[in-house]
Amino acid sequence: MSSTSLATQLADQLDFHWTQQLRPRLAGLTDDEYFWQPVPGWTVHRDGGIDFDYPPPQPEPLTTIAWRMAHVIVGVFAVRSHSHFGGPPADYSSWQYATDAATALRQWDDEYARWMSGVRGLDDAALAMPCGPAEGPYADEPMTTLVLHINREVIHHGAEISLLRDLYTHTHTHTHKEK
Repeated sequence: MSSTSLATQLADQLDFHWTQQLRPRLAGLTDDEYFWQPVPGWTVHRDGGIDFDYPPPQPEPLTTIAWRMAHVIVGVFAVRSHSHFGGPPADYSSWQYATDAATALRQWDDEYARWMSGVRGLDDAALAMPCGPAEGPYADEPMTTLVLHINREVIHHGAEISLLRDLYTHTHTHTHKEK
């Protein structure tokens, strides 16, 4: 594949964001940050359970870093890697959710690598094929549309996770200078 192939461009879009912005922002993620709930809402629990209901209640609950990471790990990457690239079976009901930040980051990195390997292996013909029934509303759309959707999902949820880390940092430090 040339560096200008469509699959390379699609993968490079997400990879740039991942390597230059999102993944560095998660360095040093602590368990306290991972589970922090600024208000009651949905999270992954320390026993490995997860809050989930479909359709979600309205207004949708505020979710923690743990919940948002689990959503990206399972629903964005792992389920799709299984459906399209032969990854192991994955679904929300049977996933072994991370009960600490370090495990979540390992899952995050592993599922990202699996997804990216699959995307980088696509050729133009595969990118033009319909996604198939596993993708619900994307079933008749070309694989390109799904890859772009996944890119948007990771960028969107990554920004939310980054903001939650910022809020945690600015509400949990005692080093603010007196004015």
